[in-house]
Amino acid sequence: MKEYHKIQTVYKRNPDTNYKTLIEGEFSKPEFEYLKDCDWEWTEKVDGTNIRIIFNLSAGVQQIKGKTDKAQVQSVLLEVLEKIFNIDKFDMVNELFNKIDDDTGDFVVCLYGEGYGNRINKGGKYRSDHGFVLFDARIGHWWLKRETLVEIADKLGLEIVPVIGRGTLIEMVEKVRAGFTSEWGNFQAEGIVTRPAVDLMARNRSRIITKLKCKDFRK
Repeated sequence: MKEYHKIQTVYKRNPDTNYKTLIEGEFSKPEFEYLKDCDWEWTEKVDGTNIRIIFNLSAGVQQIKGKTDKAQVQSVLLEVLEKIFNIDKFDMVNELFNKIDDDTGDFVVCLYGEGYGNRINKGGKYRSDHGFVLFDARIGHWWLKRETLVEIADKLGLEIVPVIGRGTLIEMVEKVRAGFTSEWGNFQAEGIVTRPAVDLMARNRSRIITKLKCKDFRK
């Protein structure tokens, strides 16, 4: 299963500051500007490391991988992930897949999440140990809806990134600019990942999804 796609920041970055700051008002994609006044769903961005859990249901194979096939998963995190995604999880995903969709003809399911916690970036503020939080999933070429993600997380006993609001893209920018408290504790959240309330794709088939970090407004 392919790596998770890059999520473009909502505004362009300023080359005059070595791309460390934003050029506010200049959207990084024309789709963002066109849809800026539509309803977007906001989820909290987690400061961790990208993890893929791949279930090849037709071959009976389950794999744990990092952002790329060559990326090494920290041994202490890998040990935790192997406990979370044991053989029982494979059986659960198989059962859940058949319940969700019998007609795709593609029996590869990929769960995308963040491995986070102590010594993973600044993850010690989230928890003192290590864990996995789900933020997306794909069956073949189908990206799953939020309600299906919630069902998967509930069935498998997984954490899922929280929805922290809805509104226009401009309202999201202002929330991040002001800073806000994380759902994980009394500290500032890293930022927001957002997508339109109805999933959309650009004409090159890339997803309409964007992000913004609180630190982008802290000089």
